[in-house]
Amino acid sequence: MVESSMEKVSVYLAGPLFSRGDIDWAGSLKRGIESALGNRIDVLWPVEIASGTKEEIFEVNLAALKRSPLMVAVLDGPMVDDGTAWEVGCHYALFGPRAVGIRTDTRKAGEAPESKVNLMIEVSCRAIVDDLSGLIRELKSALEEIAPATSDYESP
Repeated sequence: MVESSMEKVSVYLAGPLFSRGDIDWAGSLKRGIESALGNRIDVLWPVEIASGTKEEIFEVNLAALKRSPLMVAVLDGPMVDDGTAWEVGCHYALFGPRAVGIRTDTRKAGEAPESKVNLMIEVSCRAIVDDLSGLIRELKSALEEIAPATSDYESP
């Protein structure tokens, strides 16, 4: 009998959610990630998991963050969104540099000429990419580090 023992890894999707454009962009990232890696990951997105009072939203999002060893952080804008910055820092404190940032914004937002964003965010991320294909590559690499793909095996 052939069985699969692979358990899905939670990936927290952080980013600003204040405009229709923000939500549409994050939603398209979620769909792209799931299309490429859906058999290995479970994307936890605040839009889909949290509602209610600010305290309830905070608690639900924090619980999701704590059970997600990987994170995708949307880092677009003249400065990284405050809530996203907090989530990246919290994730770093929990798991180390396992967040993958995505920044399609061509404006510079860091302290040094080579920086893409604030150094505290940049160093907290394992990588910052500029498109979906780069994001998928980084997530695949991160998955291999924390949960190597196991092929189907014959049970004894």
